[in-house]
Amino acid sequence: MHRVSRRITPSVFKRPIRCALQGLLLLSLTLLPACSRVVSMAADDLADNLSHAIANNDDPETVREGAAAYLLMLDGMIYSDPDNEALLTKAATLYSTYSAAFVEDPERSRKLSTRALGYAERAVCVHRSDDCGLRQATYETFEDRIQQMAPEDVPVFYTLGAAWAGWIQAHKDDLEAVAELSRVEAIMQRIIDIDETYQQGSAHLYMGTFAVLVPPALGGKPEVARDHFERAITLSKGENLMAKVVYAQQYARMVFDRELHDRLLTEVLDANPQVPELVLQNTLAQDRARLLMASADDYF
Repeated sequence: MHRVSRRITPSVFKRPIRCALQGLLLLSLTLLPACSRVVSMAADDLADNLSHAIANNDDPETVREGAAAYLLMLDGMIYSDPDNEALLTKAATLYSTYSAAFVEDPERSRKLSTRALGYAERAVCVHRSDDCGLRQATYETFEDRIQQMAPEDVPVFYTLGAAWAGWIQAHKDDLEAVAELSRVEAIMQRIIDIDETYQQGSAHLYMGTFAVLVPPALGGKPEVARDHFERAITLSKGENLMAKVVYAQQYARMVFDRELHDRLLTEVLDANPQVPELVLQNTLAQDRARLLMASADDYF
């Protein structure tokens, strides 16, 4: 018998190759979401670690020189993971903090604070899709949503309020920007109502500052401010030195209370700034306290 030869053609391979490709496709569809989650978690961890390193650095100049690179890195991480609430929140916080603490040029400050506010708005939108565009809503709609804020909403809305306050400060010559302050006040007051201890009582610090943005003759409320500043100091157990500095600068100077002014600043200068997560802020507070003390004789 003659064996019938079978000619090998490309079609012979089609079925096994097709099956193999289908298997790889199914495997990739199964693994990609998991890989995406792993990458996202790694990015979150990196952002957490760098934020921790910055917050606990006692050399502001090192942070000034190095933080800009971290800002750009956060931009890149968000570009590849645009709906990551944690990354958006950290970017908003750092851009806002960097602008307020290290940027003196008004134009740069406006740019950086605008980016910070943009990230904060996106974080709120990711947190709850119904809140997308909340900043542009009517005040009645905005206030109604803020009153619905729950404990789990506090972190993202605190970030929004803080970034928004920084943006208003950077745009203080724009009356339309200043007019948005009432919305930030609504956010911070609601956070106080829900959990006044959040961020060592920092919402009180904002509310105290808002109360003395203008002199008493123009509607300022120094006594309200005093109560908020005192509460912020109490909630932080005196460890947030910036609370005392702001209290001295914004309240004691307004009411010309030299004794309170000097007492607060002396306490700041005598304190140990090495408090976990407050090291950089406390170091900056001591730097500002020295400047305020040096200018006290000329002011009072």
